[in-house]
Amino acid sequence: MKTSVNAPLRGAQPHCQTCSLNALCLPLSLTESDMERLDDIIRRGRPIQKGQLLFQQGTEFQSVFAVRTGALKTYTLASNGEEQITGFHLASELIGLSGYNAGTYPLTAKALETTTVCEIPLQQLEQLADELPDLRRQLMTTMGTEIRHDQNMMLLLSKKNAEERVASFLLDISQRYQRRGFSATHFRLPMSRVDISNYLGLAVETISRVFTRFQKNELIETQGKEIILKDSDTLYDLAGLTRANDECLHQAES
Repeated sequence: MKTSVNAPLRGAQPHCQTCSLNALCLPLSLTESDMERLDDIIRRGRPIQKGQLLFQQGTEFQSVFAVRTGALKTYTLASNGEEQITGFHLASELIGLSGYNAGTYPLTAKALETTTVCEIPLQQLEQLADELPDLRRQLMTTMGTEIRHDQNMMLLLSKKNAEERVASFLLDISQRYQRRGFSATHFRLPMSRVDISNYLGLAVETISRVFTRFQKNELIETQGKEIILKDSDTLYDLAGLTRANDECLHQAES
């Protein structure tokens, strides 16, 4: 018999109170007792393996998910069956909220590597949010963050050239890692260059040329999927961003 992705695990389970990501996730504004109530409704399942789906476009929207470890991509399928990647989701980030009003998931979520998630059933989450104003406020903040990110993505694709898009992408990932307490200048990209090219609306060859150019100009150094940002200031200039504004934006999203 096939095992469900979210089949319960035996043995010790992580809890919101002891999770190292709780200051970045839904519990960040909750008291200890409220956090316990949220923890009671969360399902923690088996790891999702690389290439496995968390949820699929068009299926009933039943749960929101918080990424604990690993990374996922979300995408829609065009009429010809081709993927259009809409985002990448790292540890502590919520995924699935875009289906809230539609009743179904408008996107498919696929693991980029072995990933663990916390599943938060919608019905129980709504009931708890009605009783906990801080939780409802955090949900609204998270939804607003998704809207801002979508708007920034539209601007990225409509007005920026290849170098500007790649620089913006690297800085976005950099800031998201920094929020989690990791290095902002040395990190791993869990997605392939094919996925990056799809997300940024560029050919794979263009992505490779830009990475090569950035290395030649000593803006970055690559070691497989490892990235070292050697000249963040120039990357900010290329992206048309200022470091202060970018950091403020990501702090507002936390």
